[in-house]
Amino acid sequence: MSAPISPAPPVRADLRRADAANRRSWERSVLRERIVEHVLVGEILRTLWRWGVTDVEVLRSEFDGFGYDLVLSRAGKVSFIQFKTGSRARPGAVPIALSLAAKPGGCVLWIAVTEQLELGPFWWFGGAPGAPLPPIAAYPVPRRQGRRTDGHRPPRSNYREVPAAAFRRLATIDAVVEALFGPIERQGPPQVPDAPADVS
Repeated sequence: MSAPISPAPPVRADLRRADAANRRSWERSVLRERIVEHVLVGEILRTLWRWGVTDVEVLRSEFDGFGYDLVLSRAGKVSFIQFKTGSRARPGAVPIALSLAAKPGGCVLWIAVTEQLELGPFWWFGGAPGAPLPPIAAYPVPRRQGRRTDGHRPPRSNYREVPAAAFRRLATIDAVVEALFGPIERQGPPQVPDAPADVS
């Protein structure tokens, strides 16, 4: 006669609470990054508007499959931008996709964010406007954050871990815009007449 099968041990309540807290933290982190991205794009466009620049295109990636979140194009210069955010004053080591290094104008912008979602300073890793990233192939291969069931953290072979020392501090949005597009002649905002009243 076979021995009865013992029921699986119940999941501890503290582990359930920890899982729920981690899930909420992840969801809030994603939401924060989305808000910061929208605010930053608005600030970049407003800065360009104030300088009299309106020939800028904004394209968003449907999913993070090639190492970038956003594309900005202006006057023949294209930037493929990966955004990172954090509450520290400066970044730690940042994993960067090798596929981003293959893009013209690939860059990484790490943004310090307060609890009130105030932005800055900014930390930049990239080349000249429209140029590829500095070489990253020699940097270490990072490991995945999550562990497998055997406790192993597999390597992310398509990424390289770029140290904070490789990033350049940018204090203002103006400096971010010039890192993306180079020096821009500032002519003042365009004049836009009010829309005519609807007389129908």
